[in-house]
Amino acid sequence: MKYANNIWQAGSKPLHVGLLLLNESNMLSLAAAVDPMRACNRRADRRLFSWQFLSQTGAPVHLTSGMAVQTEKLHGFAGDLLILVAGFRLESQCTPPLISALRRQVADGCQLWGVDGGSWIMAQAGLLNGHRATCHWEDAEAFSRRFPAVNLVPDRYAISAPFATTGGASPCIDLMLHLITCRHGRALSERVASAFIYDPLHTGDAPQQMIATTRISSKHPRIARVLKQMENLIDSPPTIAALARANGISTRKLELEFKAATGRAPGRYFLELRLSEARRRAIDSAQSVQEIALACGFTSQASLARAFHHAFGQSISALRRHH
Repeated sequence: MKYANNIWQAGSKPLHVGLLLLNESNMLSLAAAVDPMRACNRRADRRLFSWQFLSQTGAPVHLTSGMAVQTEKLHGFAGDLLILVAGFRLESQCTPPLISALRRQVADGCQLWGVDGGSWIMAQAGLLNGHRATCHWEDAEAFSRRFPAVNLVPDRYAISAPFATTGGASPCIDLMLHLITCRHGRALSERVASAFIYDPLHTGDAPQQMIATTRISSKHPRIARVLKQMENLIDSPPTIAALARANGISTRKLELEFKAATGRAPGRYFLELRLSEARRRAIDSAQSVQEIALACGFTSQASLARAFHHAFGQSISALRRHH
């Protein structure tokens, strides 16, 4: 395997990027990859990036939003970096020809990134074995079972040359800004970030979060910590009194601060969080109801069933039939 010039080194030569799109990808993931390059060229007032949209066949690619993107064939692409953007129906789209094409690009010295579901395709191709990689937090459990040879990390993005992977659209912006910083300096990357009013900037090893706590943490840092504790303890939820003791305050004070920060009581919030995760698992996994109950901190299948029906107006089996 031969490696291309290090794309992370400073240099004025334009970087040519291929955006390899799969059907049912997220438009935001695509924009997170291409728009920082466009904004970088505009802010620098010169061409620092060039790009083209690619697919395996060269046919239009249909995104989840309904938008169709015109593409060129991947075969023959000769660039510095190939960014694979994928979303849904990964198994059916991860074909032997696609796997062969990705392996060939890497063997020819092209750097390869995976955005959102892109890391799943790269792992399926065997490219990430022995490498650090990340994926969307919703898929982490299934990913680690399916690809045990991959060093899966819960980070926003992970770089393990010649590969990089991101957990979704927003971390892809972070990765693109990091690339711009390495090649053209922090001042330019900050100007690009300001063009999108993108703040704060995240490092790659910043953890993915099930709960968005950035807004809360500035005014209610203690509640932001409690929210993170809830997220980490979904499978074995402590009582609200235990959470209060762990944070050095009374139960009453925690309840007052929590409601001021979130508008909800902590017990109600924690239950909704666990039920939301149960609903996601019901739709996105083949786990039994008992397995979902245990993973989401319910003492029995029956207790989950009652809470689930009360929250969503239907059973897990009915939800699965609908989807």
